[in-house]
Formats: sequence, structure tokens, C-alpha cells
Amino acid sequence: SVYRSHLVFERLLPEMRALASRPSPLMAPHYKKSGKRWVPCIRKRLTQSALPPSNGFLVIEANGGLNQQRISICDAVAVASLLNATLVSPAFHLNSVWRDSSKFGDIFDEDHFIETLRKHVRVVKELPENVSAQFDHNISSILNMRTKAFSSQSYYLEKVLPKLLELGAVRIAPFSNRLANSVPSNINALRCLANYEALRFSEPIRILADNMVDRMIKKSALTGGKYMSVHLRFEEDMVAFSCCIYDGDWKENIAMENARERGWRGKFRRPGRVINPEANRRNGRCPLAPIEVEMLVPRNCFEYARIATLLGPVRGTVTNFSKLSKDILNCYIQE
Repeated sequence: SVYRSHLVFERLLPEMRALASRPSPLMAPHYKKSGKRWVPCIRKRLTQSALPPSNGFLVIEANGGLNQQRISICDAVAVASLLNATLVSPAFHLNSVWRDSSKFGDIFDEDHFIETLRKHVRVVKELPENVSAQFDHNISSILNMRTKAFSSQSYYLEKVLPKLLELGAVRIAPFSNRLANSVPSNINALRCLANYEALRFSEPIRILADNMVDRMIKKSALTGGKYMSVHLRFEEDMVAFSCCIYDGDWKENIAMENARERGWRGKFRRPGRVINPEANRRNGRCPLAPIEVEMLVPRNCFEYARIATLLGPVRGTVTNFSKLSKDILNCYIQE
């Protein structure tokens, strides 16, 4: 399980530079085949009949990073439909790494989310006063069902629904990957509706994104406005969770053990849990280090586009980003 990508990089760098001077077929535009085009499948899978009376309120807590939270929200919409429940705008678990206290409405356009789903799933920003009073205005007092990952449709109908009907509200926390992939197509269509139409960023975030894109296009005038944006995420928490070895010294081992304990409190020390970095690397389960990302990006692209790189503090020594930034003349790094 010894990490050798930085050594491979040094050996291949002359060839990679040589390839950059040759025309690349990857830079040729890809045209759609005649008679074929991608079309959204959401609408043909969804019906818009009147919603029956709600069976109660579903409260979920989305954990993990932003992408995991997005998936959790889409699953929550599907589960709310399964249970014929009213979904309360998802709460976000305060991540021990990010420590971001943002609410749903800070990140996503909450009114747009509610309106888009209006004919399919009821969504409210918070519990009604009379329902909240039943639980002493304390979300933690609502029964937490603690469902297993990838729970089936039958589980929700047989285990969760009866409690929802009995209590008027149930809570599922954490709510990460709590719905199986194999559910009826109309339920999966709601996942798609939530993901591609109901979820959009809040206005301040959209304005910031538009400004960033405009700035990159202007700075890429010599390349016809073309640019490549790479988000390198190689931070302590994800490296620790992967249980992979990079630097391989005792300092790294101690740092990763501490990070795992800090973030997941004993999950990796449970009886029967085996950490096998060699098997993880052999099975392709180790996150790509920045140098490995460079080896994947066609060298020819660097001649045609400026590259903007967004990353947080990059850990490690042999995995650092310095060689990449020095080798690419058009590379701009925003930490």
C-alpha cells in the first residue's frame, strides 16, 4: 500500500510535456447523433392528481458535506411521498469538519423548492405551532426512527408509517442514503424532480457563481472564453475516512487515527472492523491526490484553456499541489 504516484509523476512528466504539443482528438467537439437527443424523463413518470390529506410531518436531518446533503434532500422528498407525509424543510447536521451553521434557506432557494414540489409533496418551512407544542417545541422530543441505510419501500410503509399515523410526526436523523435505489419509477422521478428542478441555490450564491463565471470568461479571452474549473478535495477528513495511506509515516498514522475518532467517534474501532489500506488501494477506493488528478487531465487542454482550481488546505508532503501549479502556465489557484 505504499503511495508511489508522485514517483510515477516524475517519471512521466517529460512524456506528458511532449504530448501537450500534439493535436488532441479530445479537444474536438462532440456532436449529437442525428435523430437522437437526451430528454428529461421526469414529467412522464409523475402524475399531478390532488394530494390526499397528509398523514403527518416528516422531519429529517441531512448530514455529511453539501453533496451528501443534496442526495439526502432528494431522498427525503421521495420518502415523504411514500408516506404521504408533509416534509419539514430539512435541517443540516453541524459537521465536525466544516462547522457550517447554514440553514436550508441560506444555501437553497426555499420558496422555489416548496413551490416546485407543491403538486407532488407538501413542504413546510417549520412545524406548525400546534404540532410543535405537542413535543414541547423541541425537535429532539420527536421519535427518531433511526432507519438503516438503503431501507426499502416496504420498511417505510410497515415500520415508519404506523408511527407517523400514531404520533403525527416522526424524525429520521441522521438521514444519509436512507432510501433504497430500487423503488417504483414514480418515486425515483420525485428524486429527479427534487434534484434537477426543485433544488436551486439561494440568490446570493447564484449571483456569486455568475460573477465567478463572468470573471473566468473575461480572463480567458486568449482562449476564446474557454476555461476548466477543477475542485480538488483532498483534505484531512476525507483522507482519514478512506483509511488509505499516502505519506506512510507514523505522524500520518496518528493524525488520521485522531481525525477518524474526532469525526466519527469510535466507528472505526468497533469490534470486527478491519482497516486494510492495501486492499483499499488495490480496489480503487483511495481518493485521488492532486498530482494524480493532473495525470488524468489531458495535457493538451492546458494549451486551450485557463484552469481555475478551488481547494482547501491540502494535507501531506508527497501529495502536494506545487508541481501541478508550476507546470501549468495558465493555472490559477484559489485556496
